[in-house]
Amino acid sequence: MKQITVLIDEEGNSSVDLTGFTDGSCVRVMKDFQGDDRVIAEHKKPEYYRQKQANNEERQQQRR
Repeated sequence: MKQITVLIDEEGNSSVDLTGFTDGSCVRVMKDFQGDDRVIAEHKKPEYYRQKQANNEERQQQRR
């Protein structure tokens, strides 16, 4: 299940947490939320890197 959590503090700063996205789709969704706003910090979760690694391994096996 995909889940998007948006938090906005008293000063108007926001954070977005994306869960359940695969194949880098989280990057596209985040850009939609970002719009013209400036990103101060970006932190990818370990799941993002595991998915990337799995995709790379699958591509390497297909080449063999």
